[in-house]
Amino acid sequence: MFSQILNPTGNLFVTWLVALIPVVLLLVLLAVFRMTAWLAVLIGSIVTFLLGLWVWKMPFGDGVRAYIFGSATGVWNVDWITFWGVMLFNTLVLTGTFDKFRRWLISQGTADVRVQTMLFAWALGALLEGLVGFGYPWAFVAPILITLGIPDLDAVRVAAIANNAPVSYGALGAPIIALAAVTGYPLMALSATVGHIVAILALLPPWILIYLVTGKDGFRDGWPLAIVGSVGYIAGQFPVAVYLGPYLPDVTGAIVCFGALLVLLRFWRPQRVLGYGGRVVPEGELAKAHADPDLTGGEIFQAWLPIIVLVVVVVAWTGPWSKLPTINWLHAAVTAQSSVTQGATVSAAFDFKPGVGGTAILASWIVIALLLRIDGRQLAEIWKKTWQQMWGACLVGVFIFGLAYVYNYSGMAGSLAKAFSEIGVAFIVVAPILGWIGVALSGSNTSTNAMFGKFQALVGQLLGFPPLILPTLNSVGAEIGKPVAPQTASVGVSTTRFVRDEGAVIRHNMGWTFVLLVYLVLIGVACYLFFPGIAKL
Repeated sequence: MFSQILNPTGNLFVTWLVALIPVVLLLVLLAVFRMTAWLAVLIGSIVTFLLGLWVWKMPFGDGVRAYIFGSATGVWNVDWITFWGVMLFNTLVLTGTFDKFRRWLISQGTADVRVQTMLFAWALGALLEGLVGFGYPWAFVAPILITLGIPDLDAVRVAAIANNAPVSYGALGAPIIALAAVTGYPLMALSATVGHIVAILALLPPWILIYLVTGKDGFRDGWPLAIVGSVGYIAGQFPVAVYLGPYLPDVTGAIVCFGALLVLLRFWRPQRVLGYGGRVVPEGELAKAHADPDLTGGEIFQAWLPIIVLVVVVVAWTGPWSKLPTINWLHAAVTAQSSVTQGATVSAAFDFKPGVGGTAILASWIVIALLLRIDGRQLAEIWKKTWQQMWGACLVGVFIFGLAYVYNYSGMAGSLAKAFSEIGVAFIVVAPILGWIGVALSGSNTSTNAMFGKFQALVGQLLGFPPLILPTLNSVGAEIGKPVAPQTASVGVSTTRFVRDEGAVIRHNMGWTFVLLVYLVLIGVACYLFFPGIAKL
């Protein structure tokens, strides 16, 4: 069995620098040269493999197997779920079902920009993130906000900041699934720990959103919206994340948030109806806001039906009562002696479980497609659009997991963790910042978790932290970096006048991501000091 080498250069600082080469190369290719993601990750994976052979003395055959098992995990555990999630979303769009849902939602709001922001940016944004991710919440929400009177650049910022809390459970849980795959920690345990941190994080963004659209004066009679918006999302997100896993927390969080806000509006309205910037809305605009959307009861039911089907099928398929996700048709692994933990082994493994979450999404899509009665022409159009959108992202899944598995198996992650562990307990502050940096440059929470997840777990082992806390802070830190990620911004601005001007959007978003990052650091420190039990296995 291959034994990992902790300090192959004989100088820990030099080893640290060499171990950083794949990370720095990947981020430079993405952020500086703006190389397409799949090609950058392919180059990064080749360099990682060569360093593993040359510096860390990884056996060639074992390294190849580790890469193959990693790539297979990326395809089956992540690509499989994101592809069918996008198929589902495109089906809703091309059949007009999503437009019915949008029109119904507009009719439920008021002319008050704070209400509109909670419904569209916060709740609808969470639903879109939960279904598809990849910047689409910005792309769909920002134009709605613009039509409601918010200037373009500010509308994109509102959509981006609202998109913070849901990202860890985006694309039907893909980031958490990736984190479980590279760390080897139980998926349910990671989902639960992330759920605790996200629940606390989600308390703040609704207050920021109200401030962004109406200033501090908007709090005077709009504070119930912030409270109900945050608590409503948490009430739907938290129990699902803890007890059912990472697939649906955003979807259920959005649904409960919608319901809570609409119930609130039945019994309470802000004393003043404010437009963007805090201006009072004239009576004429109030009448227009309550215009009949011309949707029948049947059309409203059709708009909600796919979401209901998705929730029912996925909960039935993946819940703790189901044996489908545990069926395993193939287990393949290659192991090495760990350089970090004496007597322990490190495995690069692939499990072919036919009943994974992606198959549940496929089953949901089939039921929805039948209920919506899509024909052959529509099916071909949906498939073509999805493939055009997803082939590059699917290749990223292949190469980033191959890279991550080799990085971990060769011993590079262990060497990097050893160097960073010299920081001591102060690393609790560094962990979310690394997640923020990773996603700000790579654009993907899933890729950031795949790249840094095992490294964070190893640092935690060396420092004696609760096992799940550093990987969790990595994932949630990555949430906060999304508003300044160039790749996410390029998708997010695709429906606004800021196409190919992502820099203006990123600069506009930057300050508030720092506020949220500081908030997350405080949450992480508090959890480590006072509530370590939530991050234990």
